Amino acid sequence: MYIKKLKLTNFRNYDGAEIEFSPLTNIIYGNNAQGKTNILEAVYLFAQGKSHRAKTDKELVKFGSDFAGLKIEFEDSRRSHTGKMQILKDGRKGVSINHVNITKLSQLMNYLNVVMFSPEDLNIVKGSPNIRRRFIDSAISQLYPSYLATLMEYNKVLNQKNSLLRSGKLSGKNVRDTLWIWNEQLASLAVRIMIARQEFTDQIASGAGAVGKDISGEKLGIKYIPNIRLDAITAEDMCEYLNDHADREIDASSSQYGIQRDDLEITVDGRDAKLFASQGQQRTAALSMKIAQSEYINDIKGEYPILLLDDIMSELDIDRRMYLSERIRDKQVLITSTDTDLKGDNTDTRLFKIEKGTVKDVS
Repeated sequence: MYIKKLKLTNFRNYDGAEIEFSPLTNIIYGNNAQGKTNILEAVYLFAQGKSHRAKTDKELVKFGSDFAGLKIEFEDSRRSHTGKMQILKDGRKGVSINHVNITKLSQLMNYLNVVMFSPEDLNIVKGSPNIRRRFIDSAISQLYPSYLATLMEYNKVLNQKNSLLRSGKLSGKNVRDTLWIWNEQLASLAVRIMIARQEFTDQIASGAGAVGKDISGEKLGIKYIPNIRLDAITAEDMCEYLNDHADREIDASSSQYGIQRDDLEITVDGRDAKLFASQGQQRTAALSMKIAQSEYINDIKGEYPILLLDDIMSELDIDRRMYLSERIRDKQVLITSTDTDLKGDNTDTRLFKIEKGTVKDVS
């Protein structure tokens, strides 16, 4: 899988830009605040349907413009694809792949697979459980759009349950009579999500453990920690658990149990990486997980995802930089950097200089 061409119109700080990528290494360099990351963001949009950093889509439209336009041409082992996206200044968005309109996010997933590496990846290890859940959900959704649809349906039902719990406190009515209805629906959806998360974590744990061992010689452990722990993951047992714990949720006026509170346990040599690992060890753990994710995608699809490295090389010491460089050598990778030192003597590398929202191919 590789991207052939990307075209931007009124996107972020770009009036217009067209980039033809190498199927291998592409270095996007320039001073800070020139628009390097915006190019990776545009690619990420077609893979995930949303930005990895903007809170709303309207932030992506160049100031003073009525819309932003994006076009991407990419190829996988089966065929060539063309994706188009238009974002209006009020945030409304239209997307098509191969001239077919996409109306649901789950329809967009699985066309273009990417794995992004960024300095913020450290938060996968040291940040909140929500960040780790987002890592899991994003990775699985790229390969199994039905997972995303299930997750979105779960969140919809969860909001309805929370609304019921809040209304009971406000009105003083007994919500127990209808709470079981929402618990039954949540249990059915949660079981599917838990099974997928467990299977994904088992695969990532194996791959990341091997990578971590190669990099540092230390034992990296990753374990899925469900909020509700059952002897057997069944909808019946899940529903029974939720009903048995209804009193606490009624008292709290919100859902206290469920997959929305799941987490990952990440350890280095058996110790909690969040609490006891150094920043270097945490960075190794996060890097190992991202490399394992790319291998997981290759195992499922038979081809590697596009790798997006957003100023990550400057964050790594020489050993980790050399290890990562070796792992990405035969894959398409888009790297942002403030210089061209990463090129070395690789004749397959394409260089793009970014300056004030303009792109110049200087290969």
